[in-house]
Amino acid sequence: MNKLDLPAIAVVSALGIFSAMPASAAPVKIGLVETLSGPQASSGQAYRTAVRYAIDQINAAGGWNGEPVQLLEYDNQGGPAGAADKLKAAAADGVQIVVQGASSAIGGQITEDVRKYNLRNPGKEMVYINVGAEALELTGEKCNFYHFRFAGNAEVRTKSLIEGMRKANALGTKVYSINQNYSWGQDMEKAIVDDQKLGGYTVVEKTLHDVNKIQDFSPYVAKIAASGADTVITGNWSNDLLLLMKASKAAGLKARYGTVYLDQPGNLANAGELAVGNFVVHTFNAEAGGDDAAQFVDDYKAKTGHIPVFVEPQTFYGMRMVADALKRTPPANGALNVNEFAKALETARIPTPMGEISMRASDHQAQLPMVVSTVTRDARYKVDGTDMGFKPVLLLTAQQASTPAQATCKMKRPA
Repeated sequence: MNKLDLPAIAVVSALGIFSAMPASAAPVKIGLVETLSGPQASSGQAYRTAVRYAIDQINAAGGWNGEPVQLLEYDNQGGPAGAADKLKAAAADGVQIVVQGASSAIGGQITEDVRKYNLRNPGKEMVYINVGAEALELTGEKCNFYHFRFAGNAEVRTKSLIEGMRKANALGTKVYSINQNYSWGQDMEKAIVDDQKLGGYTVVEKTLHDVNKIQDFSPYVAKIAASGADTVITGNWSNDLLLLMKASKAAGLKARYGTVYLDQPGNLANAGELAVGNFVVHTFNAEAGGDDAAQFVDDYKAKTGHIPVFVEPQTFYGMRMVADALKRTPPANGALNVNEFAKALETARIPTPMGEISMRASDHQAQLPMVVSTVTRDARYKVDGTDMGFKPVLLLTAQQASTPAQATCKMKRPA
């Protein structure tokens, strides 16, 4: 049996410094319910790397209440049904904090399952730490007290991306929108259309396609070329972005890309020369963060074997906010009171090399700085074994990048 198929894998500090300590309290259990196998596994494994790195830091600092925080890992196999099953396993294992990021469809399943579980099990609540599922509904009509998002959303991403590309005089006047046909992709398409006035462009065509089922994107690339678009804006991620970039390279597409996940490992290598001049909006670029960012990059590389890219920085900083809230949550009868932890997390704020990150209590959407970067050979940090990297063109503070909380969020708090 593959190790990833096991129901749970306990991960403790690499130094093993807590193994000889007597158990004096109930340990905090964090469950990573992530896509660790299948076509979306590259994303899930990036989340896992960052979570492990963060928990090692928590434990090196003493853990919680004198005990190491335990990490249990569950492979949701890339689908909502698998996530539902693994969430049940996590609950049975005593997990109090659930972490997930790859796929808003899975995030939607988890947040609803956590909500229902907590209603049925007062006193044994779980909280969902969302480090990557960016569908608007998760902090809109589906918002709930036990869900916290430490990633952006389509409105924030698109607004920031457009401002950065405009500053670089790289947006053009004709935009093609191509996105995955589910909540996240639909949000992206709507944001791209809604921001036409802000960006001074016209959406010449828009496409929604099946998620992680398309093996050949050449017909889509042909449509993009025929549209005469100056720029393609896409929220595609994982295999759908990798294959889109491959097809664009093969066709020699001239249109510029504005993306959310171009920094996913493999994309620049796949795109080759075509990647130069394309844009990404992300939550971290070490070149924009000075010495503090450089120190983080060096330590992350020393511990994991690679520099932090893609979803890893936002996951790490989300887990740092978790650590901050844990520090401010005293034990109740030797155990973690999840309701008190969630209240502490509502007021969490931490400094980062990009600027301060804080939690908005009204909808549990983290307020994040955003960086817009372009692919160039002049970038300080090279990626994918190429001579290219991401050079920042615009850094927005959390306040500048923020969009208002959605009126559809009607959060009910525990008594």
